[in-house]
Amino acid sequence: MKIDLKKLKTVSLSKRKSKVRISDFARCTKRGDSFAKFIQSLPKVLAAEDFKGLIFSIKKAKKHKRTVLFMLGAHVVKCGLNPVIIDLMKKGFITHIALNGAGAIHDFELAYAGHTSEDVEASIKDGSFGMSRETSQFFNRAIDKAAKEGKALGSVIGRMIIQEKLPYRQFSILANAAKFRVGVTIHVAFGTDIIHPHPGCDGAKLGRAAMADFHNFIEVVSGIEGGVVLNIGSAVILPEVFLKAVSTVRNLKFKTQNFTAACLDMIRHYRPQENVVRRPITCGKGKGYYIVGHHEIMLPLLHRALIEQF
Repeated sequence: MKIDLKKLKTVSLSKRKSKVRISDFARCTKRGDSFAKFIQSLPKVLAAEDFKGLIFSIKKAKKHKRTVLFMLGAHVVKCGLNPVIIDLMKKGFITHIALNGAGAIHDFELAYAGHTSEDVEASIKDGSFGMSRETSQFFNRAIDKAAKEGKALGSVIGRMIIQEKLPYRQFSILANAAKFRVGVTIHVAFGTDIIHPHPGCDGAKLGRAAMADFHNFIEVVSGIEGGVVLNIGSAVILPEVFLKAVSTVRNLKFKTQNFTAACLDMIRHYRPQENVVRRPITCGKGKGYYIVGHHEIMLPLLHRALIEQF
């Protein structure tokens, strides 16, 4: 049987549902306009609306003194964004920071030497990659101190950076978190960090400190109701840690049905999408956003949008 296209049923464009209208279009700003006006000028579609929704959620959480959890991959530290994170802590937009082991290492190296991020391609050829003496010595002392005091690594390192008066400590996320009394947890996977092959790195002590960090993190997630969690630049470790913490607090009957979850990264990854943005909020009234963009552009934009009044 031949297809008779003359029998197609059409609908009027005036009655058809459309996703985009002229009223949703971007508006052009002019020289001298405020940044708030720039944000308001963004089109009311897709990622622009998500970005505005995230800004609103963080501001609302701050106003009502709810948890705002920033989970940061090491690349955020390497992109020169410590001043942005520090200012958000200072202004009360961040209540807790979670780092992986590499993030803490880069933060220490910046505080100690004013530089970080070695050339892996060049140094892996002769095995010199990861062999920084001062880095391993500092972290081994921090691990010993955490074990001796029965504390988590996240609560020890920032204080050590301050107490030892490292020359560039004003640029350290960990030191400033201690200064502004913002909670920090460090989530370590064994074998992933440059300090692990070094002599003196005690796995048992590190494991106890890391477990204490995880327990502290669970405590933070237990209060996420009405708050915000952002995963920025961690593709595996922190999304996995967050998912386990959410399951734990729900098992213990804590209320975690209504919060905002967002991922900011250069590309879309499976675990952040599923373990942060989608799975934890499917059973409640929460919102999930995944905004793709380079950290060195997106985080300064987020910072400026948060400190503006609009």
